[in-house]
Amino acid sequence: MDTLALEATGGKRQNYGVVATPVLAPGPVKRKPAKKAKKAVVFFEVEILDAKTKEKLCFLDKVEPNATIGEIKSMFHKSHPQWYPARQSIRLDPKGKSLKDEDVLQHLPVGTTATFYFRDLGAQISWVTVFLTEYAGPLVIYLLFYFRVPLIYASKYDFTTSKHWVVHLACMCHSFHFVKRLLETLFVHRFSHGTMPLRNIFKNCSFYWGFAAWMAYYINHPLYTPPIYGEQQIRMGLIMFLFCQLGNFSIHIALRNLRPPGSKIRRIPYPTKNPFTWIFLLVSCPNYTYELGSWLGFTVMTQCVPVAFFTLVGFIQMTVWAKGKHRSYLKEFRDYPPLRSPILPFLL
Repeated sequence: MDTLALEATGGKRQNYGVVATPVLAPGPVKRKPAKKAKKAVVFFEVEILDAKTKEKLCFLDKVEPNATIGEIKSMFHKSHPQWYPARQSIRLDPKGKSLKDEDVLQHLPVGTTATFYFRDLGAQISWVTVFLTEYAGPLVIYLLFYFRVPLIYASKYDFTTSKHWVVHLACMCHSFHFVKRLLETLFVHRFSHGTMPLRNIFKNCSFYWGFAAWMAYYINHPLYTPPIYGEQQIRMGLIMFLFCQLGNFSIHIALRNLRPPGSKIRRIPYPTKNPFTWIFLLVSCPNYTYELGSWLGFTVMTQCVPVAFFTLVGFIQMTVWAKGKHRSYLKEFRDYPPLRSPILPFLL
């Protein structure tokens, strides 16, 4: 009987009275995203040697690869408090150039064990302090001679005034120039370097203060004689002086606008809408060009040999600075305008 039933059902046993329970198939399994493997940070070991004696001064372990030279200077300062960061010169070679504070360790041509060389730059002083000191001195010194305070000229000339109007005009121009410089130092200039060696303040002050006394002594002397061509020469010199002072101020404003506050960004200076800046088409350092023009105008106006000598010495020094800055522009910017000269168009 059972055999016949199996045959009738095709060989399959039938289950009666049993309800089949449906089986729910599980949905797709959500897999947790695999965690990204963190890249191992390769730390640097930094060794700092004395550039002269090659003596090991400091060893820094586990320095992050993105650390800057400025940060390394701060670490070095912790172990040697007498050498604050502004006083340090860190170099790749004992006789090489100082590295910039913003240079990044991993971008320098060094291995994971980096060796740097240290030089002591000596005591430092801020640029603002130096500029204020060297510019305030000539202003005060010139006025002492102008008012003929005692012990400068013969006693009978104490606190007397000159009868020549060019003497009073020269005092106003000289005072205007150095007041302008003081105000620019406080409100216009943005310095790429915060400090300079302390010894520079003595060198700079000797130059400015000494020449101010020499010029003022002769211009304000009771026996001073006006320019040989009279008012025409004085006015020509005055116009030249004022024109170049305005040009110099315009260039300083243009250079200030190139650098955001608190940064050391360098850009190629180009002419602006101000006509005084159009000289940028021909000159890399027109601030020096206008400075030279100002003192040439003052020389013509006063017809004084010490002023002419000060102008000549100043021109030589500004030429050195302008050539250095011009070379720096050419090295840093490949698209730097090729027609520009350092200080004098087409000449120098």
